[in-house]
Amino acid sequence: MGERMVWQNRQLLWERRKKQFKEFWQVFRKNKLAMTGLAIFICLILMVVFADTIANYEMQVIHQNRTERLKKPSAAHWFGTDTVGRDVFARIIHGSRVSLLIGFSTTAMSLVLGGILGSITGFYGGALDHAVMRIIDVIVSIPSMLLNIAIVAALGPSIQNLVMAMTIAEIPRFTRVTRSMVIGAAEDEYVEAARVGGASNRRIIIRHIFPNIIGPIIVQATVSVARIILTAAGLSFIGLGVQPPIPEWGAMLSEAREFMMTNPYLIIIPGLFIALSVFSFNTIGDGLRDALDPRMKQ
Repeated sequence: MGERMVWQNRQLLWERRKKQFKEFWQVFRKNKLAMTGLAIFICLILMVVFADTIANYEMQVIHQNRTERLKKPSAAHWFGTDTVGRDVFARIIHGSRVSLLIGFSTTAMSLVLGGILGSITGFYGGALDHAVMRIIDVIVSIPSMLLNIAIVAALGPSIQNLVMAMTIAEIPRFTRVTRSMVIGAAEDEYVEAARVGGASNRRIIIRHIFPNIIGPIIVQATVSVARIILTAAGLSFIGLGVQPPIPEWGAMLSEAREFMMTNPYLIIIPGLFIALSVFSFNTIGDGLRDALDPRMKQ
């Protein structure tokens, strides 16, 4: 009998989640820009997954062939070749891995660390909340690009240091968003009911509060990925990000500066992919915001 009740509860939970997802998808797909962004995002993911199948990393991305340098786009080289004869199409494909890896890894670490800080400070409040938020205010008072430049310049340019610098700059955003949501949710009736039922504070935060505030945090995460990709490209452009010969869209722009007038495709193509990726995540974020807003479902 007990097993049957557990099975029935799981079935009801599954049916409720299916209904929620159906309602979410109905609202999301009405947003044409969000659907366009989703299509671009799927294409980017396919590029990342099948990069090795599409183009050989060593021969087309790293190997220099100066006899093929600065070739215009053609059937042999769809996006042309760069200043040392490397295939631009292959470098764009493999560069998507680097750019998206930086975007997702930085966002994931910022979300986890900022979510933990925001949940603790918002739930407990008091002196801990005051101390943490003052530190956050100090970090926020420094322009994020300046903070990134300072950290990377001090530690040295590399992918790891770049991710570390941008994570530090992004944590305050997630901390503030999570904290504000937790403060509001901590006063709801379901939290009081959980306290009366004997649930620990940790269980209340993880099992009751966090699932109910995840929507705005996901929206913040999608916007954060777009911002991080753009920031990483900017830092690579000035020589403080990904270092050659690793392909990265911002670094490709930096390498092509001298040839922007004679070979504009070297600037246009990486810039276009940066713009498309940023557009994709921003529009997906807008679509998620609308779909997760109960007022949009009325």
